Amino acid sequence: MEVLLSGTAGRPEPGCRCVSCLSPDGLPAGRRRPFEVLVDGRVPFPFADVPPGYRAWGGGLGLTGPDGGTLLCVPPEREPPADLPDRLDLVLIDLLDRPERLGRLRRTHPGVAAVAVGLDHRVRSEAELDRRLRLWGALSVPDGTVLRTPATGAGHCVRRRALLLGGSRSGKSAEAELRLAAEPYVTYVATGPGGAGDGEWAARVRAHRERRPAHWDTVETTDLVAALSGATTPLLVDGLGTWLAAVFDEHGAWEGDRAPVLRRCDELVAAWRQAPQTVVAVSDEVGMGVVPATASGRAFRDALGRLNQRLAAESEYVALVVAGRVMEL
Repeated sequence: MEVLLSGTAGRPEPGCRCVSCLSPDGLPAGRRRPFEVLVDGRVPFPFADVPPGYRAWGGGLGLTGPDGGTLLCVPPEREPPADLPDRLDLVLIDLLDRPERLGRLRRTHPGVAAVAVGLDHRVRSEAELDRRLRLWGALSVPDGTVLRTPATGAGHCVRRRALLLGGSRSGKSAEAELRLAAEPYVTYVATGPGGAGDGEWAARVRAHRERRPAHWDTVETTDLVAALSGATTPLLVDGLGTWLAAVFDEHGAWEGDRAPVLRRCDELVAAWRQAPQTVVAVSDEVGMGVVPATASGRAFRDALGRLNQRLAAESEYVALVVAGRVMEL
Protein backbone atom coordinates (compact mmCIF):
# COMPACT_ATOMS: atom_id res chain seq x y z
CA MET A 1 0.00 0.00 0.00
CA GLU A 2 1.02 3.59 -0.63
CA VAL A 3 0.27 5.83 2.36
CA LEU A 4 0.17 9.60 1.86
CA LEU A 5 0.62 11.34 5.20
CA SER A 6 -0.65 14.79 4.26
CA GLY A 7 -0.61 16.17 7.80
CA THR A 8 1.28 15.12 10.92
CA ALA A 9 -0.95 17.19 13.21
CA GLY A 10 -1.05 20.64 14.35
CA ARG A 11 1.90 22.97 15.09
CA PRO A 12 1.85 25.91 15.58
CA GLU A 13 -1.63 26.08 17.07
CA PRO A 14 -3.48 29.24 16.02
CA GLY A 15 -3.42 31.87 18.75
CA CYS A 16 -1.11 29.88 21.04
CA ARG A 17 1.90 31.76 22.41
CA CYS A 18 3.80 28.86 23.97
CA VAL A 19 7.50 28.48 23.23
CA SER A 20 6.83 25.65 20.78
CA CYS A 21 4.22 27.47 18.72
CA LEU A 22 6.15 30.75 18.63
CA SER A 23 9.37 29.06 17.54
CA PRO A 24 8.52 26.18 15.16
CA ASP A 25 12.21 25.61 14.38
CA GLY A 26 13.06 23.21 11.61
CA LEU A 27 9.50 22.82 10.31
CA PRO A 28 8.93 22.84 6.56
CA ALA A 29 7.11 26.11 5.76
CA GLY A 30 7.01 26.79 9.51
CA ARG A 31 4.17 24.45 10.42
CA ARG A 32 2.64 20.96 10.48
CA ARG A 33 -0.88 20.49 9.15
CA PRO A 34 -3.65 18.56 10.95
CA PHE A 35 -3.49 14.78 10.76
CA GLU A 36 -4.65 13.42 7.40
CA VAL A 37 -4.00 10.08 5.69
CA LEU A 38 -4.92 8.77 2.24
CA VAL A 39 -4.09 5.20 1.16
CA ASP A 40 -3.46 4.33 -2.48
CA GLY A 41 -5.05 7.62 -3.53
CA ARG A 42 -8.54 6.32 -2.72
CA VAL A 43 -8.97 5.25 0.91
CA PRO A 44 -9.09 8.12 3.44
CA PHE A 45 -8.71 7.80 7.21
CA PRO A 46 -10.72 6.86 9.24
CA PHE A 47 -11.22 3.65 7.33
CA ALA A 48 -14.94 2.97 7.00
CA ASP A 49 -16.53 2.15 3.62
CA VAL A 50 -13.42 0.74 1.97
CA PRO A 51 -13.24 -0.42 -1.69
CA PRO A 52 -13.21 -4.10 -2.66
CA GLY A 53 -9.89 -5.74 -1.89
CA TYR A 54 -9.36 -3.71 1.31
CA ARG A 55 -10.40 -4.71 4.82
CA ALA A 56 -10.97 -2.22 7.62
CA TRP A 57 -10.57 -3.33 11.23
CA GLY A 58 -10.07 -1.90 14.70
CA GLY A 59 -13.05 0.41 14.53
CA GLY A 60 -11.71 2.15 11.44
CA LEU A 61 -8.17 2.62 12.78
CA GLY A 62 -6.66 -0.27 10.82
CA LEU A 63 -6.53 -1.22 7.17
CA THR A 64 -5.33 -4.29 5.27
CA GLY A 65 -4.66 -3.77 1.59
CA PRO A 66 -4.96 -6.00 -1.49
CA ASP A 67 -1.23 -6.80 -1.20
CA GLY A 68 -1.65 -7.98 2.41
CA GLY A 69 0.08 -4.91 3.82
CA THR A 70 -1.32 -3.63 7.11
CA LEU A 71 -1.58 -0.10 8.49
CA LEU A 72 -2.68 1.09 11.93
CA CYS A 73 -3.40 4.76 12.70
CA VAL A 74 -3.50 5.89 16.34
CA PRO A 75 -3.95 9.68 16.21
CA PRO A 76 -4.19 11.89 19.32
CA GLU A 77 -6.85 10.88 21.84
CA ARG A 78 -7.31 7.41 20.32
CA GLU A 79 -6.22 4.04 21.69
CA PRO A 80 -4.81 1.05 19.77
CA PRO A 81 -7.58 -1.48 19.17
CA ALA A 82 -7.62 -4.84 20.87
CA ASP A 83 -8.28 -6.82 17.67
CA LEU A 84 -4.88 -6.49 16.01
CA PRO A 85 -4.09 -8.79 13.09
CA ASP A 86 -1.17 -11.21 13.29
CA ARG A 87 0.73 -9.06 10.80
CA LEU A 88 1.26 -5.34 11.39
CA ASP A 89 3.60 -3.48 9.04
CA LEU A 90 3.23 0.21 9.82
CA VAL A 91 1.76 2.24 12.68
CA LEU A 92 1.15 5.99 12.60
CA ILE A 93 0.93 6.76 16.30
CA ASP A 94 0.75 9.68 18.72
CA LEU A 95 3.73 9.18 21.03
CA LEU A 96 4.03 12.49 22.87
CA ASP A 97 1.71 11.73 25.78
CA ARG A 98 2.08 7.97 26.22
CA PRO A 99 4.96 6.43 24.28
CA GLU A 100 4.53 3.23 26.28
CA ARG A 101 1.66 2.35 23.91
CA LEU A 102 4.32 1.61 21.30
CA GLY A 103 6.05 -0.66 23.79
CA ARG A 104 2.83 -2.62 24.28
CA LEU A 105 2.41 -2.97 20.50
CA ARG A 106 5.96 -4.27 20.23
CA ARG A 107 5.19 -7.09 22.65
CA THR A 108 3.06 -8.76 19.99
CA HIS A 109 4.45 -7.08 16.84
CA PRO A 110 8.18 -6.50 17.48
CA GLY A 111 9.01 -5.63 13.87
CA VAL A 112 6.38 -2.94 13.32
CA ALA A 113 7.64 0.32 11.82
CA ALA A 114 6.47 3.37 13.80
CA VAL A 115 5.98 6.89 12.47
CA ALA A 116 5.04 9.59 14.98
CA VAL A 117 1.98 11.78 14.44
CA GLY A 118 0.24 14.31 16.66
CA LEU A 119 3.40 16.42 16.53
CA ASP A 120 2.01 19.49 18.22
CA HIS A 121 3.13 21.85 20.97
CA ARG A 122 3.40 19.09 23.58
CA VAL A 123 7.05 18.93 22.51
CA ARG A 124 9.03 22.16 22.72
CA SER A 125 11.07 21.83 19.52
CA GLU A 126 11.87 19.62 16.55
CA ALA A 127 15.27 18.91 18.10
CA GLU A 128 13.66 17.56 21.28
CA LEU A 129 11.19 15.56 19.18
CA ASP A 130 14.03 13.98 17.22
CA ARG A 131 15.89 13.12 20.43
CA ARG A 132 12.90 11.31 21.88
CA LEU A 133 12.06 9.45 18.68
CA ARG A 134 15.63 8.15 18.40
CA LEU A 135 15.25 6.68 21.88
CA TRP A 136 11.93 5.08 20.95
CA GLY A 137 12.97 3.71 17.57
CA ALA A 138 10.33 5.78 15.77
CA LEU A 139 10.46 8.25 12.88
CA SER A 140 9.07 11.69 12.19
CA VAL A 141 8.45 12.75 8.61
CA PRO A 142 7.40 16.02 6.96
CA ASP A 143 3.82 16.65 5.85
CA GLY A 144 3.24 15.20 2.40
CA THR A 145 5.49 12.17 2.89
CA VAL A 146 4.54 8.97 1.06
CA LEU A 147 5.11 5.78 3.05
CA ARG A 148 4.78 2.21 1.82
CA THR A 149 3.94 -1.08 3.44
CA PRO A 150 5.78 -3.11 4.40
CA ALA A 151 8.02 -0.45 5.95
CA THR A 152 11.35 -0.57 7.76
CA GLY A 153 11.42 0.78 11.28
CA ALA A 154 14.01 3.07 12.82
CA GLY A 155 16.65 1.45 15.01
CA HIS A 156 16.76 2.17 18.74
CA CYS A 157 19.69 4.19 20.01
CA VAL A 158 19.31 3.48 23.71
CA ARG A 159 22.87 2.87 24.85
CA ARG A 160 23.70 -0.29 26.78
CA ARG A 161 24.54 1.65 29.97
CA ALA A 162 23.11 5.11 30.72
CA LEU A 163 23.64 7.10 33.92
CA LEU A 164 21.39 10.09 34.66
CA LEU A 165 22.46 12.49 37.39
CA GLY A 166 20.51 15.33 38.93
CA GLY A 167 19.35 17.05 42.06
CA SER A 168 16.05 16.69 43.85
CA ARG A 169 13.02 17.24 41.55
CA SER A 170 15.33 17.80 38.60
CA GLY A 171 13.36 15.46 36.32
CA LYS A 172 16.03 12.74 36.25
CA SER A 173 13.59 9.91 37.01
CA ALA A 174 11.13 11.10 34.38
CA GLU A 175 13.95 11.27 31.83
CA ALA A 176 15.03 7.72 32.71
CA GLU A 177 11.47 6.46 32.18
CA LEU A 178 11.27 8.39 28.91
CA ARG A 179 14.37 6.65 27.58
CA LEU A 180 12.80 3.20 27.95
CA ALA A 181 9.16 4.14 27.35
CA ALA A 182 8.78 2.36 23.99
CA GLU A 183 10.49 -0.88 25.04
CA PRO A 184 8.17 -3.91 25.10
CA TYR A 185 9.70 -5.30 28.30
CA VAL A 186 11.27 -3.31 31.13
CA THR A 187 12.09 -4.20 34.73
CA TYR A 188 11.95 -1.26 37.13
CA VAL A 189 14.37 -1.84 40.01
CA ALA A 190 13.27 0.19 43.03
CA THR A 191 16.01 0.46 45.63
CA GLY A 192 14.22 2.61 48.21
CA PRO A 193 11.87 1.65 51.04
CA GLY A 194 8.18 1.17 50.31
CA GLY A 195 7.08 3.94 52.66
CA ALA A 196 5.51 1.93 55.48
CA GLY A 197 5.02 4.27 58.43
CA ASP A 198 6.02 7.37 56.44
CA GLY A 199 3.04 8.90 54.67
CA GLU A 200 5.04 11.50 52.75
CA TRP A 201 7.52 8.94 51.40
CA ALA A 202 4.68 6.52 50.60
CA ALA A 203 3.03 9.26 48.53
CA ARG A 204 6.27 9.71 46.57
CA VAL A 205 6.51 5.99 45.91
CA ARG A 206 2.86 5.84 44.84
CA ALA A 207 3.35 8.74 42.40
CA HIS A 208 6.31 6.93 40.82
CA ARG A 209 4.33 3.71 40.47
CA GLU A 210 1.36 5.45 38.86
CA ARG A 211 3.62 7.19 36.35
CA ARG A 212 5.24 3.97 35.15
CA PRO A 213 3.77 2.03 32.19
CA ALA A 214 1.43 -0.64 33.51
CA HIS A 215 3.12 -3.43 31.54
CA TRP A 216 6.53 -2.89 33.21
CA ASP A 217 7.65 -5.30 35.90
CA THR A 218 8.84 -3.96 39.26
CA VAL A 219 11.45 -5.47 41.56
CA GLU A 220 12.16 -3.97 44.98
CA THR A 221 15.68 -4.90 46.04
CA THR A 222 19.05 -3.62 47.19
CA ASP A 223 20.85 -6.57 45.57
CA LEU A 224 21.75 -4.66 42.43
CA VAL A 225 24.53 -7.06 41.52
CA ALA A 226 22.04 -9.91 41.17
CA ALA A 227 19.56 -7.67 39.35
CA LEU A 228 22.17 -6.58 36.82
CA SER A 229 23.83 -9.93 36.22
CA GLY A 230 20.54 -11.83 35.97
CA ALA A 231 18.66 -9.31 33.82
CA THR A 232 16.65 -10.65 30.88
CA THR A 233 14.99 -7.32 29.99
CA PRO A 234 16.18 -3.70 30.00
CA LEU A 235 16.49 -2.35 33.55
CA LEU A 236 15.67 1.02 35.07
CA VAL A 237 17.41 1.45 38.42
CA ASP A 238 15.99 4.23 40.58
CA GLY A 239 18.13 5.10 42.31
CA LEU A 240 21.71 4.74 43.37
CA GLY A 241 21.44 7.23 46.22
CA THR A 242 18.75 5.23 48.02
CA TRP A 243 20.68 2.03 47.27
CA LEU A 244 23.83 3.42 48.89
CA ALA A 245 21.88 4.67 51.91
CA ALA A 246 20.44 1.15 52.32
CA VAL A 247 23.93 -0.35 52.07
CA PHE A 248 25.13 2.05 54.80
CA ASP A 249 22.20 0.85 56.93
CA GLU A 250 22.81 -2.85 56.25
CA HIS A 251 26.44 -2.64 57.35
CA GLY A 252 26.01 -0.14 60.19
CA ALA A 253 28.45 2.07 58.34
CA TRP A 254 27.11 5.50 59.28
CA GLU A 255 29.28 5.51 62.39
CA GLY A 256 31.19 2.23 62.00
CA ASP A 257 33.48 0.45 59.55
CA ARG A 258 32.88 1.59 55.97
CA ALA A 259 35.01 -1.05 54.26
CA PRO A 260 31.94 -3.25 53.52
CA VAL A 261 30.32 -0.30 51.71
CA LEU A 262 33.37 0.16 49.52
CA ARG A 263 33.32 -3.57 48.73
CA ARG A 264 29.65 -3.42 47.72
CA CYS A 265 30.42 -0.47 45.44
CA ASP A 266 33.27 -2.43 43.83
CA GLU A 267 30.90 -5.33 43.18
CA LEU A 268 28.28 -3.02 41.69
CA VAL A 269 30.76 -1.40 39.29
CA ALA A 270 31.94 -4.84 38.14
CA ALA A 271 28.34 -5.97 37.52
CA TRP A 272 27.57 -2.71 35.69
CA ARG A 273 30.55 -3.30 33.42
CA GLN A 274 29.26 -6.77 32.48
CA ALA A 275 25.53 -5.96 32.30
CA PRO A 276 23.91 -8.29 29.73
CA GLN A 277 20.96 -5.94 29.07
CA THR A 278 20.39 -2.24 28.60
CA VAL A 279 20.40 -0.50 31.96
CA VAL A 280 19.43 3.08 32.79
CA ALA A 281 20.29 4.23 36.31
CA VAL A 282 19.33 7.36 38.22
CA SER A 283 21.66 8.89 40.78
CA ASP A 284 21.86 12.05 42.85
CA GLU A 285 24.42 14.69 42.01
CA VAL A 286 25.75 15.41 45.50
CA GLY A 287 28.70 17.74 44.96
CA MET A 288 26.92 21.06 44.39
CA GLY A 289 25.38 21.78 47.77
CA VAL A 290 26.50 22.73 51.26
CA VAL A 291 29.11 20.46 52.83
CA PRO A 292 27.22 18.14 55.22
CA ALA A 293 27.55 19.10 58.87
CA THR A 294 28.18 15.54 60.11
CA ALA A 295 30.96 13.07 59.45
CA SER A 296 28.45 10.42 58.38
CA GLY A 297 26.84 12.83 55.92
CA ARG A 298 30.21 13.70 54.43
CA ALA A 299 31.10 10.02 54.16
CA PHE A 300 27.87 9.29 52.28
CA ARG A 301 28.39 12.25 49.94
CA ASP A 302 31.94 11.18 49.17
CA ALA A 303 30.98 7.54 48.61
CA LEU A 304 28.15 8.41 46.23
CA GLY A 305 30.29 10.93 44.36
CA ARG A 306 33.01 8.33 43.83
CA LEU A 307 30.43 5.72 42.77
CA ASN A 308 28.93 8.15 40.24
CA GLN A 309 32.38 8.79 38.78
CA ARG A 310 33.17 5.09 38.44
CA LEU A 311 29.84 4.20 36.83
CA ALA A 312 30.10 7.18 34.49
CA ALA A 313 33.48 5.89 33.32
CA GLU A 314 31.81 2.57 32.44
CA SER A 315 28.78 4.08 30.67
CA GLU A 316 28.09 4.76 27.02
CA TYR A 317 25.82 7.68 27.97
CA VAL A 318 25.92 10.09 30.91
CA ALA A 319 23.79 13.20 31.38
CA LEU A 320 22.99 15.79 34.02
CA VAL A 321 19.30 16.70 34.29
CA VAL A 322 18.53 20.24 35.46
CA ALA A 323 14.99 21.68 35.54
CA GLY A 324 13.86 18.90 33.22
CA ARG A 325 16.52 19.74 30.63
CA VAL A 326 19.12 17.14 29.67
CA MET A 327 22.78 18.11 29.41
CA GLU A 328 24.89 15.34 27.94
CA LEU A 329 28.28 14.87 29.60
